[in-house]
Amino acid sequence: MQLILVRHALPQRSEETADPPLAELGHEQAARVPAALARFAIARTVSSTQLRAKQTGSVLAAELGAMLESDERLTEYDRDFGGYVPIELARTEFRDAFDRIKAGHLPEEVDEDAFRARVLAGIDAAVSGVEHSDTVVVFAHGGVINILLQDILHTPTVLGFPIDYCSITRILYSRNGSRSVAAVNETQHVWDLLPRNRDRSTNSTESS
Repeated sequence: MQLILVRHALPQRSEETADPPLAELGHEQAARVPAALARFAIARTVSSTQLRAKQTGSVLAAELGAMLESDERLTEYDRDFGGYVPIELARTEFRDAFDRIKAGHLPEEVDEDAFRARVLAGIDAAVSGVEHSDTVVVFAHGGVINILLQDILHTPTVLGFPIDYCSITRILYSRNGSRSVAAVNETQHVWDLLPRNRDRSTNSTESS
């Protein structure tokens, strides 16, 4: 069985809620996902209950004519925060918090053990009851994806991998229940739509 984890697309910045909708660029990114996954026989689509993940997943679900299930256990560690700042903006506006995340650590106020327990329970539920030949797609968040990767690979920190918007991470489950990581953070389908690459392209055009 194959589990595909897709990080949500770029959301809007919000000072009022940790659950903002997708930005215009985020909708463009999400539209690239169905073609990137077209070669797989997808049996189930599941999303975090946060809006940015649901809006990203709804594009694929509509393409498949399938129901997008949702599970609050797949929500990000920031779900109870008072706002949302995309990580590329946090680099300059909240440098200490940015550096902590880039060093692989969750924010200090997050209960790491509780976060890990609920995420792994949500992942187990998403893959439960499917056939060995099936593919399940879960739309979630960078922290959620990293929790599963750490559980499989035993990385020293929770946030061990950069996980880009709409990136694809693939986990293979054997018949005996063992798990292996087939791919992490595949981004070729949205490479030109990632903020850092768009910024480089803009700067290159301006300098020329």
